[in-house]
Amino acid sequence: MTIRPGAPMPDSLRHFMRASQHPARAVPCPHCAAAAHRPCVLRASGRQLTQPHPQRISDWARTVACCPACQVEPGIDCHDDGWARSTVHARRYQEAEEAA
Repeated sequence: MTIRPGAPMPDSLRHFMRASQHPARAVPCPHCAAAAHRPCVLRASGRQLTQPHPQRISDWARTVACCPACQVEPGIDCHDDGWARSTVHARRYQEAEEAA
């Protein structure tokens, strides 16, 4: 079996290789503009970070989990008495981690 550079990777192998990464890397980072499945970087030096930025984790939780605190569906921002929040509720993070 010959492996060619640039050959398509089977989905099962790709999932196995990404299993050790934080699931928030599945979405782009709004803070440093890192693409999906790429590590976050420091904007000043370009150094790659081991953990994603908090904004990226918040966006990931918003896209994959319902919020038990304010009863919104995935993709909708959390709110406090009708006022939109810049981050998600802590309980939504827990729901997202359980779903991952």
